[in-house]
Amino acid sequence: MRCCVCLFQQSLQCSPSKMAAGESSSRSPCLNFSTSGPLGNAQPSNSAHSSPASNGGSVGTTGGVNRTVGNSNPQVGPDGGGGADIAVRITPNTQNSSRPSANASVVHAASAPVGGATAAASNMTATSTSTASSVDASAVSSSLPNSPASASVLVYREPVYNWQATKSTVKERFAFLFNNEVLSDVHFLVGKGMGVQRIPAHRFALAVGSAVFDAMFNGGMATTSTEIELPDVEPAAFLALLKFLYSDEVQIGPETVMTTLYTAKKYAVPALETHCVEFLKKNLRADNAFMLLTQARLFDEPQLASLCLENIDKNTADALAAEGFTDIDLDTLVAVLERDTLGVREVRLFAAAVRWAEAESQRQQIQPTPENKRKVLGKALNLIRFPLMTIEEFAAGPAQSGILTDREVVSLFLHFTVNPKPHVEFIDRPRCCLRGKECSITRFGQVESRWGYSGTSDRIRFSVNRRIFVVGFGLYGSIHGPTDYQVNIQIIHTDSNTVLGQNDTGFSCDGSASTFRVMFKEPVEILPSVNYIACATLKGPDSHYGTKGMRKVTYEAPATGTKTCFTFCYAAGNNNGTSVEDGQIPEIIFYT
Repeated sequence: MRCCVCLFQQSLQCSPSKMAAGESSSRSPCLNFSTSGPLGNAQPSNSAHSSPASNGGSVGTTGGVNRTVGNSNPQVGPDGGGGADIAVRITPNTQNSSRPSANASVVHAASAPVGGATAAASNMTATSTSTASSVDASAVSSSLPNSPASASVLVYREPVYNWQATKSTVKERFAFLFNNEVLSDVHFLVGKGMGVQRIPAHRFALAVGSAVFDAMFNGGMATTSTEIELPDVEPAAFLALLKFLYSDEVQIGPETVMTTLYTAKKYAVPALETHCVEFLKKNLRADNAFMLLTQARLFDEPQLASLCLENIDKNTADALAAEGFTDIDLDTLVAVLERDTLGVREVRLFAAAVRWAEAESQRQQIQPTPENKRKVLGKALNLIRFPLMTIEEFAAGPAQSGILTDREVVSLFLHFTVNPKPHVEFIDRPRCCLRGKECSITRFGQVESRWGYSGTSDRIRFSVNRRIFVVGFGLYGSIHGPTDYQVNIQIIHTDSNTVLGQNDTGFSCDGSASTFRVMFKEPVEILPSVNYIACATLKGPDSHYGTKGMRKVTYEAPATGTKTCFTFCYAAGNNNGTSVEDGQIPEIIFYT
């Protein structure tokens, strides 16, 4: 808690006074009060700015104005502590008119029977604070309408006598000392520029909680300074650290968690580090996964980094679309592109890498030309798996980007179009983004005989209620016994007519009415509430086919009860007769 002195000084744009405890009037023009008499009645000491004053009143002085608020003969308060007087002193600045003086004194006298003895309150310094009560700075200012414009007014909180008696545990007593001038023996100037805060602390409490502070205050090269500058630490994070050291309380939020983690690591407080990491885990989302991944790598938090990467695997498209993606460093981009578990098509990874390259070019203050984009991408470019794209995706995007060389473009086009496929410099291994168990749904209730093929495609339109990855189809085989078929399977985005996945392959059947698996080269991402067309073009003899088709088919996961609902519709155009009611493509094989 910040004291009224500091708040009021800031309102006057005045630096805090650096008077040390027990300074005499010879070192400061401030009026010094000491306790005297059996009741602890305050008596002003001799000073150039004061004249003796009797109990119950105040006397004006030369060189300044002394005002005593309340009765100078305090009574015992209801909590066992003495009441207190608060004196306000206004001292005109005669040395430098541009910087108001920060001198003031407090009258505080109290007596209370404690163990049969009478105790007297001590003098307070120019930085004393307490949590008992405070005087509002604006109220004091308004009560002094005739004070000089250059005067400096300091108002002290009422010191708390016998505060220890109100705290029943060690934890409560230490918590009371947090950010408190009472018994403080060191101050930290935290932050930099206009945001610097002067925070009181206690060497013993810090040394008990941190090996770094212990070495700072008690080691072989211990500092003797009573003010320590910490320009690299945020005030809010440092206060969160002190709060934890004094009371075990954790005060972190989305805006302060990273700076608090940095501070906890700097001062070797692993328990607070753990709280910060746990907070980040609970608040990890796709839209902040890349930002947290960068911070986890920076702060050497492998567990948090692993969780961020797993989140990116599961929500790759959303994570790439987040604002923080383009702010990551090259090493983090490389670490992500190296993964085999990303759940997104390669063409979208390339588009995201281009966005990152544009942002990095701006950070390096160079023009975002294709040549510069390739330069800033460096080794990350070779981690884009161009051979996994369809020829349409490659032709519409990477081939026209200017980032690839002419030789690379030609070799990739040959890879897409000729057999045997020539060697390319890019990885052609599919990304295995699938987890859990393989699932499948069957859309027909009965199997019949004789479905013919004449070179046209069997097609059916479908949509789902949640994101899945389709890995293949189940197709009917021959009615004439064991036979080999040639087949081309595709999934087409209905609105754009874009082929999202395909495979030219073959399969063998045994003549039964069972279905036979035909798989894509890589999983095809299917988004919720989007229309797609499942397409199969077979070359071979007549086959079985399905009847009593269902418009809606629901798959329920046995372990979680999660439902994946498929809705089938007629695909317009030449579809070889396949419809919702009967035809080919009886099964869709997928992962959730």
